[in-house]
Amino acid sequence: QVQLAESGGGSVQPGGSLRLSCAVSRTGNSRSRYYMIWFRQAPGKEREGVACIRPSGEQWYGDSVKGRFTISQDYTKTSLDLQMNRLKPVDSGMYYCAADIGGCNWRQVLYQGQGTQVTVSS
Repeated sequence: QVQLAESGGGSVQPGGSLRLSCAVSRTGNSRSRYYMIWFRQAPGKEREGVACIRPSGEQWYGDSVKGRFTISQDYTKTSLDLQMNRLKPVDSGMYYCAADIGGCNWRQVLYQGQGTQVTVSS
């Protein structure tokens, strides 16, 4: 079992930055290796994968955020962050932290948090 809780969302002007954090707690089989994922969803739009860290440490980014967003995880793996720079209005939406054991499968995850809202607007 993995419990996830996001924080750090808010409103920002275009070009600004936000840092999202996700508190990660685990119970049960501590040997499970999780893919840690950020995805987002805006009203009326499909879920979009934003970033992922594989158990190997390798990172994946969605095309629309490459070069602007950075995913990171602390060495205890109890916190997953997403640094978002040069934000655009199209980045607005609910951001979710998620975990899965099969891959960076943001379309269908095993665990996800409640989400944190990001609004980019002038």
